[in-house]
Amino acid sequence: MEVQSPPGHTVGYVVQSWNPFVPKYSLLTETREPVLKVVGPCVMSGCCGDINFQVKPLCESRSVGLISKQWSGLPKEIFTDADNFGIQFPKDLDVKMKAVLLGACFLLDYVFFERSRAKLERQTVIS
Repeated sequence: MEVQSPPGHTVGYVVQSWNPFVPKYSLLTETREPVLKVVGPCVMSGCCGDINFQVKPLCESRSVGLISKQWSGLPKEIFTDADNFGIQFPKDLDVKMKAVLLGACFLLDYVFFERSRAKLERQTVIS
């Protein structure tokens, strides 16, 4: 996914890295050089708790940030389409990479939480 700010000016990319067990994404600069990676959980149940995606440097296993889909309570999770996300990152992270991280948050929401909800709604209408 290309991240632009302002529209028409590319600041970076979010690229999915194939992995059979966990969701992984690379965060790239506007020249397509990898800077960070986002690693999701093996199982995303989301039942009664936050779902965390770790933000890590390319060559290290320690986390330097976090994208978290925050649990909003059972009624809100069941009866609304609203989601709450939190993003943590180092203060000294380049502003363009902060924008790419925000784009990654939108992508994760769409890929893992919005489409599955729309599919569930279609199945409910058909049944």
